[in-house]
Amino acid sequence: MPRFTSKTLLLDLEEDVSQLRQIAGQEFYSLSDARLLQAPTPAQWSIAQCLEHLNSYGLYYIPLMEKAIQTGEQHNLTAKDVFSSGWLGNYFAESMRPGADGAIRLKMKAVKNHTPDAQLNPRDILTEFSRQQAQLQNLLERAQHIDIGKLRIPISIASWIKLSLGDTFRFLIAHEQRHVLQAQKVLSTLSSRETADQLSQ
Repeated sequence: MPRFTSKTLLLDLEEDVSQLRQIAGQEFYSLSDARLLQAPTPAQWSIAQCLEHLNSYGLYYIPLMEKAIQTGEQHNLTAKDVFSSGWLGNYFAESMRPGADGAIRLKMKAVKNHTPDAQLNPRDILTEFSRQQAQLQNLLERAQHIDIGKLRIPISIASWIKLSLGDTFRFLIAHEQRHVLQAQKVLSTLSSRETADQLSQ
């Protein structure tokens, strides 16, 4: 299983979150509510649904990560120089992360508890997404001072399965990269379709 310099891993993940916030700010926040709610086809998600899906995961994982970090701080579980990923945590993270070419290696159907409704308030979703990303960055900063390999987080679909805090960060942020990319592709599809319609008139 891969080994990482703990501080470097956390700084890299913090930069990943910063990039996600930048993408959302530059590409999604200025869109109309109608565009945020528009899906390319009935079988596909809208931009708002992609982000609401991420928010639902954040609402589960972020409080648990906060609690784990507090435990580490209270019990002086000081940071180790090296973080060793577990086989299951590494599998989850790598299966979620998009390839360098933007390809999704392993396509998955969203579980029922994390499937977004079609009727949503896009402004509330954007506000919540921004709030969660700020929280994640704060947690990543605090995690630099604790043992991210020792603290454990139960996964949302099976609470008896627990990943290390380090792998939970890796999985959650890779999952965000996956669906922000999905939202970007939705926007690209809608924009291309609109341009084609204008040219055909």
